Amino acid sequence: MSWWKNPKRSKFGKWLDKKGITQAEFSESSKVSRATISTMCNEKNYYPSPKVLKKVMDQVKKIDRSKGPDDFFSM
Repeated sequence: MSWWKNPKRSKFGKWLDKKGITQAEFSESSKVSRATISTMCNEKNYYPSPKVLKKVMDQVKKIDRSKGPDDFFSM
C-alpha cells in the first residue's frame, strides 16, 4: 500500500498529502525533526509539545492561514 493511501494517516498527514508537501520538505522548512513529523503524520492520537507545536503551526500558517492546531490535533 502506498503511503499516500494509508487510511491510518492523521489529519496532519492527510493535510500534507493534499497540499503535495513531503514530510522531509515540511521537516526542513519547520526545523522539526523528520522523526517527529513522521509521528505527527501517522499517529492519530499524537499531540506535540508546545515548542514543536509552535514551529509546526508557524509553518502551516505560511501555507494556509485558515488552519489552527484544532484542525490537526485533539486537545
